[in-house]
Amino acid sequence: MTPPRLSEVLRRRPARTDPVHGISAVLLPYRADASIDWPSFEQHVARTAGAGLDVALNMDTGFGDLLTPGERLDVLDAARGVLGTGPAIYAAVFAGEGDPLEGYRSELSAVTSRGCIPVIVQCSAMRALGAEAKVALYRAALEGVERALAFELSPAFAPHGEIWDDDTFARLLDIPSLVGAKHSSLDRATELRRLETRAALRPEWRVYTGNDLAIDMVLDGSDYLLGLSTFAPQVFAERDRALANDDVEFLSINGALQHLGNVAFRSPVPAYKHSAAQFLHMTGALAGDSIHPRATRRPDSDRVLLADCAARLGLPAVTPPAS
Repeated sequence: MTPPRLSEVLRRRPARTDPVHGISAVLLPYRADASIDWPSFEQHVARTAGAGLDVALNMDTGFGDLLTPGERLDVLDAARGVLGTGPAIYAAVFAGEGDPLEGYRSELSAVTSRGCIPVIVQCSAMRALGAEAKVALYRAALEGVERALAFELSPAFAPHGEIWDDDTFARLLDIPSLVGAKHSSLDRATELRRLETRAALRPEWRVYTGNDLAIDMVLDGSDYLLGLSTFAPQVFAERDRALANDDVEFLSINGALQHLGNVAFRSPVPAYKHSAAQFLHMTGALAGDSIHPRATRRPDSDRVLLADCAARLGLPAVTPPAS
């Protein structure tokens, strides 16, 4: 499907009137001894939900692919302890090693039994499948599941990720229990094609942008499930309210957030998780800036860049030494 022309996009951008659904891919904080910082995690979950965003756990931002299955469930249980039974929790689901169908079914059972909405993370085995077989795997895995999201992830984030061809995406819209997908290609044109396909085949289906380099995709009809929102969930909520109120202040808030995204999501992209820890530490939201011991880190000098980002957002920031 040919993407719309630029003039068409620009003409329709101000037209959005429905509320944006914002989901934040929550950072999982660590201590300097490489253990999970559970109190800081619980506080950050509460802060995110308190701002008005839904939370997504064990995503790339939460080091889900580096955690054990037991650790992923511990994360869900800790968040449930904070949020209770009310707010929606979105939870990444991994296939693990071996047969992907059995792997997905096992984790789906554990996730849904905790009242969470599953987000199906791609696995390496999917890459060898054609469109029909790939969609059949999703359909079989989701048998009996009421509601789920898929996750289309660029290999720039993780080697097991894949950007689907257009045929695969269109076929996924035929699965009733799939109500949307997080789209993380970091490419506007590809996401615009996803929105065009959605509009033609299943208008109620949600495209959640994962493009931290183009967070204004919400103007084109995307919702969002962003790692960038974990840096400052309260500012994202403020931006979303401005959009809902047709307030021109949306532009300045979005611009300041996008500057932060450009700094944090530069190459190597996976290091954005350490940028998040640094930023949250500097702005007083975390006790330290440690991350999973196997995750990519940024240099301490990045704190100078992040302090400027915080200032643009109106957030007080200090530059304490790294933990």
